Amino acid sequence: MSSLVSIRNLSKTYQRGPEKVAVLHGLDLEIPRGDFVALMGPSGSGKTTLLNLIGGLDTPSGGEIEIEGERIDSFSDGQLAHWRSQHVGFVFQFYNLMPTLTAQKNVELPLLLTKLGGAQRKRNAEIALQLVGLADRGSHRPNELSGGQQQRVAIARAIVSDPTFLICDEPTGDLDRHSAEEVLGLLQLLNKEHGKTIIMVTHDPKAAEYATHTIHLDKGELTDTPAAH
Repeated sequence: MSSLVSIRNLSKTYQRGPEKVAVLHGLDLEIPRGDFVALMGPSGSGKTTLLNLIGGLDTPSGGEIEIEGERIDSFSDGQLAHWRSQHVGFVFQFYNLMPTLTAQKNVELPLLLTKLGGAQRKRNAEIALQLVGLADRGSHRPNELSGGQQQRVAIARAIVSDPTFLICDEPTGDLDRHSAEEVLGLLQLLNKEHGKTIIMVTHDPKAAEYATHTIHLDKGELTDTPAAH
């Protein structure tokens, strides 16, 4: 299986006032295309930093990040923004839905950056909502939906532009166990049935069980990496 993500000697240091704080130390990591990876580790271990670097939301202090053969570590901010819109679907712990928009309009948002016309955007959003089991909720606003439903709308929004991979940061962190299992089952379905590569940060060992591999990060270093297929 070919690698989707290749990371070599990756480091990240932040300047906090007068001191430098090293968050990631020389990581090497390969994530195969079509994998579902759970990234685990204690708070402050660098999980979200690594996720943000892979998703092009942040740039490394050193090392290389190659995704689908492209070195994104050398992109400008403008190039990164364009690359993200083409390749990455984001799912966050707090759903980040626009409260004044219906579920369908929320799902359509990423498509406003494309050349699609209004009718095609609507159709694509309907298909994405159908895929996450919310075809009948398109006209509802976020405050009319449960937490689990809101997260499924957020997943529909993440997949509507058919991104290369999904980045999920604690996607079940704000949900009860039943809703969490529904959302994780949906992510697993997107991975197994639709071939989506998923990289998920979680604190929850039960959530990690839905992934194909678990990677552990501690104090900015990998303690293990996915087994090769």
